[in-house]
Amino acid sequence: MYQVVRARLCALVCETVTAFGRRAARRDAGMVTSEYAMGIVAAVAFAVVLYKVVTSGAVSAELQGIVKRALDARM
Repeated sequence: MYQVVRARLCALVCETVTAFGRRAARRDAGMVTSEYAMGIVAAVAFAVVLYKVVTSGAVSAELQGIVKRALDARM
């Protein structure tokens, strides 16, 4: 008797969790315009910071050294 009740209870819980997950996924299917705008602003800010770092003197010299060593390597 205990095993039957436990199996039915587990099945009910699993169905409830699955149904709740499906409903939650349908409710929050995508981003709204303000979220897209914030994502774009964050991406542009990250790109600017990355550009500044890559074009700085030390990083630029190191990248040029890496490329030069790669081109001078014997095959």
